Amino acid sequence: MKKMTICLMLLGAVYSVQAQKINLGKAVDVVSKGSKALTFTNADAITLSKESVDYMDKNNPVAGPKDPYTIRLNKLFGKHKSQDGLTLNYKVYKVKDINAFACADGSVRVFSSLMDIMTDDELLAVIGHEIGHVKNQDTKDAMKSAYLKAAALDAAASASSTVATLNDSQIGKMANAFLDASHSKKQESEADTYSYDFMKANKYNVVGAYTAFKKLALLSEGGTAQSGFQKMFNSHPDSNKRAEAVKKRAEKDGLWKDPGTVTLPTAKLTK
Repeated sequence: MKKMTICLMLLGAVYSVQAQKINLGKAVDVVSKGSKALTFTNADAITLSKESVDYMDKNNPVAGPKDPYTIRLNKLFGKHKSQDGLTLNYKVYKVKDINAFACADGSVRVFSSLMDIMTDDELLAVIGHEIGHVKNQDTKDAMKSAYLKAAALDAAASASSTVATLNDSQIGKMANAFLDASHSKKQESEADTYSYDFMKANKYNVVGAYTAFKKLALLSEGGTAQSGFQKMFNSHPDSNKRAEAVKKRAEKDGLWKDPGTVTLPTAKLTK
């Protein structure tokens, strides 16, 4: 992604390479004060999410309608543009980073490199998880935090009790901060449950959630290129444990089918 922090929000993992952090400095106190004063509504979260996603869409290569990535994503999720009371829109960013995220306005963005390593069932589980964060309003909390970090550059805007209009630079910083956000372990667990229920209700293979976690675990293990991924995993639920939780529930539901040894593919799964 261009001039932005890259974070793997999918399933609560983070993969950061040459990340550009926002240096708040003395503005941290302003953020704290602003957080107490700000009245942040669902409508605010939706508006700011749309501004952030519009910014990201303009600053990243988006797969066109005839691109194999778009065709695959539409095939998988075309029927879920209206899901559980949410109106969703999907796009693919053609970048090397492994990522997927969803926003309060219903925007879902999937990175091509994620699609290269995930099977259809695994992608269904991952995006189902992200939809869960939106449905559970976790993304509202993340957007509020991102807004405060961006608005903290202007003390008056941050300390206001209402959401202020951000300039282009602040919108970029807000988008950056949103991608750099992480959810609590409770939020991740609830999104895991939503993903499993989404898979089960739509008669998808729930084992895809298990193998997706196993692949994330493999990405977090060893290797210089993966050290950032591994480091950031320390603050998130263990992927292997979450995989086992999926297995336990699938066994209880009579839906478990042993996938065998899970490995990372050596060739792209999107062609």
